[in-house]
Amino acid sequence: MRLSRFFIDAPLALGQHELPEEQAHYIGRVLRLQAGAAVQLFDGSGREFLGTLLEAGKKRVSVALVEELAGQPESPLHIHLGQGLSRGERMDWAIQKATELGASEITPIVSERCEVRLNDERADKRLAHWRQIAISACEQCGRSVVPKIHPPQALAQWLPLQAELKLLLHPVAEPLASHARPSSLAFLIGPEGGLSDSEIELAQRNGFHCARLGPRVLRTETAPVVALSVAQQLWGDFSDQP
Repeated sequence: MRLSRFFIDAPLALGQHELPEEQAHYIGRVLRLQAGAAVQLFDGSGREFLGTLLEAGKKRVSVALVEELAGQPESPLHIHLGQGLSRGERMDWAIQKATELGASEITPIVSERCEVRLNDERADKRLAHWRQIAISACEQCGRSVVPKIHPPQALAQWLPLQAELKLLLHPVAEPLASHARPSSLAFLIGPEGGLSDSEIELAQRNGFHCARLGPRVLRTETAPVVALSVAQQLWGDFSDQP
């Protein structure tokens, strides 16, 4: 039977812990777990802990952590996804799936054709929402490290980032597999309206190479799923090759 697994946003160690209010509410009032239930907790450090609920009330949940485990190893390929900012569920889907597929960092990108504009207050709320999506994806898929979700950033500000290989998905380009294996990879994916010609030129001036995934143009929320899957198969942890 699979253990209930929860992320705790605080350092964990063996011994007794009272869980933060948000997790206590979810465990005690939503899942209705009882004292004595076995759980598995992780804090994003790469470690996992087995424990038993000592108290599982509606307002207070405490746990005794009795065993420390090695967490799930991260992919050897460090992937920073620059995802064009899109509306609602499309952006949520992209962040969820990128997390499941091993992205190390995700930055929502504001570009010319973005249909979404966020003021500071909305941006803070969306960032908290996206981080929770990444946490939930880690709880589900077994990742022990939560990817870093950066605040939305203008394309021109994001482009100079450091990565061994920087790729811009484009339908007219050499295939992804034509590139040599990198240790770190930056992917740029445009928004629903795509990137403009001037933005593509700007990306290329900042060291990005155009690469294609196949003959079809993919939606903005589909592209990261395919791109990260192919990259992990070629250079990451989807393949048994060293």
